[in-house]
Amino acid sequence: SEEDMYRDAEEIEREKMLLYETSSSEHKLSVAPEMDIMEYCRKEWRGNTPVAKRMRKGYEAVAQKFASIRRVRGDNYCALRATLFQALSQATQLPSWLQSEDFTMLSDQRMSKYDWIKQWQLKQKLGRKMGEISDEIKEYLILLREKWKNMSEIKDPMERQEACDKLFRNEAEEYSLYEALKFLMLNTAIKLYNDDKDGRRVPVFSWLLFARDTSSNPCQLMHNHLNHIGHSGGLEQVEMFLLAYALRYTIQVYRLYKYSTDEFITLYPNDPEEDWPVVTLITEDDRHYNIPVRMCQETML
Repeated sequence: SEEDMYRDAEEIEREKMLLYETSSSEHKLSVAPEMDIMEYCRKEWRGNTPVAKRMRKGYEAVAQKFASIRRVRGDNYCALRATLFQALSQATQLPSWLQSEDFTMLSDQRMSKYDWIKQWQLKQKLGRKMGEISDEIKEYLILLREKWKNMSEIKDPMERQEACDKLFRNEAEEYSLYEALKFLMLNTAIKLYNDDKDGRRVPVFSWLLFARDTSSNPCQLMHNHLNHIGHSGGLEQVEMFLLAYALRYTIQVYRLYKYSTDEFITLYPNDPEEDWPVVTLITEDDRHYNIPVRMCQETML
């Protein structure tokens, strides 16, 4: 194909193998066991194309900070999965926004004001009535708070990691948590949109989010973007900012194809609040995200 003319044969073959491996041996694992980061790199990037060389340099730089990598299941939820997995596995306390009394009432509050939210698409199930959707989202928000609370109460990091692994093997609960995250993103988008309309200060990414032809308001954002996450699309760059604001977490991403540029390590948001916890992800292409783990001793000191 025309696209293949620009890629090395080795690279195309590697991609086919990756798809085969993902569809066979690892399809049931949401987050694979950890693997030495340079061993993973050597396995994935053997060629001598400029792309392969850049990836190897990028992985070498990440290996200065992290010893291992955990491969994340490659569906269209991977940005949500990698971010939430890191947040929960590092959780030492329940975030204040999850503690508020009206947190679980968000779906009722928003739907009573915005009738169009009844077209929210839950896990590819259509035709629900508005009350049913509201109740289901409420269940997901309660589940998110419950799981976060449970993780934060486990003081031993190894035990917490094991509990996290177990949670991300429970498909029903895992996908329910992603629906909660998507709703929190919509809730944050509505707030930012209204703040801007009322003349309040909003972060720059909010202007970019609503400057797109496909998301000039929260309703369009839901229809054309959020409803598709996990089904026919993943998160775009500007939506990574929205996820960070929804969780009040700084998402630090090693973008390997940007190695040796100012964008190699990108922060969402790029001017984070000092008290926001940080999670770290790794990507080769801004579409699929993996998790670097086991911070090197020197870095921790």
